Amino acid sequence: MLNYIFKRLVWAVVTLWVVITITFLLMHSIPGNPFAKEGTMPEAVYNNLQQYYHLDEPLAVQYVIYLKQLAQFDFGPSLKSKTITVNDYIVNGFPVSLHLGIQALIIAVCFGLIFGVIASLNRNRWPDYLAMVLSIIGISVPSFILATFLINYVAVEWRLLPVATWESWSHTILPSISLAMMPMAYIARLMRSSMLEVLGQDYMYTAKAKGLSRHMVILQHAFRNALLPVVTVLGIITTNLVTGSFIIEKIFGIPGMGEMFVIGIFNRDYPVILGSTIFYAAILIFLVFLVDIAYTFIDPRIKITGEGE
Repeated sequence: MLNYIFKRLVWAVVTLWVVITITFLLMHSIPGNPFAKEGTMPEAVYNNLQQYYHLDEPLAVQYVIYLKQLAQFDFGPSLKSKTITVNDYIVNGFPVSLHLGIQALIIAVCFGLIFGVIASLNRNRWPDYLAMVLSIIGISVPSFILATFLINYVAVEWRLLPVATWESWSHTILPSISLAMMPMAYIARLMRSSMLEVLGQDYMYTAKAKGLSRHMVILQHAFRNALLPVVTVLGIITTNLVTGSFIIEKIFGIPGMGEMFVIGIFNRDYPVILGSTIFYAAILIFLVFLVDIAYTFIDPRIKITGEGE
């Protein structure tokens, strides 16, 4: 177990380094300069900015300087802000995106599992058709279309919830639903397929032959084993939700990680784009690692060892 964890941690560091390197090279391969738009800037000021942010150094030197900053958990200063660093952006934006993402994750997982189980237990009947139609709609309709629909009817016409901003819990409901709809639909379809496969296994018939009730068979045998495919994708889904949705946060005026990333791209702010990308990658790698560990708790047949994985 410890050997496996050590190997995964080593691979996690290597993977993160690859992400850092590729992102760094891609960002600096784009023609232009973060200060090129400011045509009225005096030449002396432009040169001082280039020197201050090490943009006049060779690319290899900039890369080494950036790695040294990351080793100290310093994502660097924002090129467009005189007072805010990338660390400040993350500290201020991530809690907001995390709050929104956790709410959306709870909605997506709870309703996705419920719809998937109901559909599988009522195969080819109206609950199955209804759940799958809702799932298809959830996957097909883009989140910004759903967000616009919810704002127009729920907030503006019916006046049930606030339109936008981030002030109280009621302001989080509409963006959470908009963000959760697509992963909820995906989880529902995945859970339905997994449950149907498990329900057709021989050990399910054996459990029924032992005299166990239908609810006991479903809860103790079918549901637990059917969860494995859902857990597999849960790491990526969670990362997408908790690191912020660019479009949803922009539509609802939410000051999260998505707004930070959009501002960084618009201003061509290298440290902001690099910092948010690396932060996203680190969370994804960590959650995938937790998912692998969670396998052993869900299915005792899966054993984590230091060999042959």
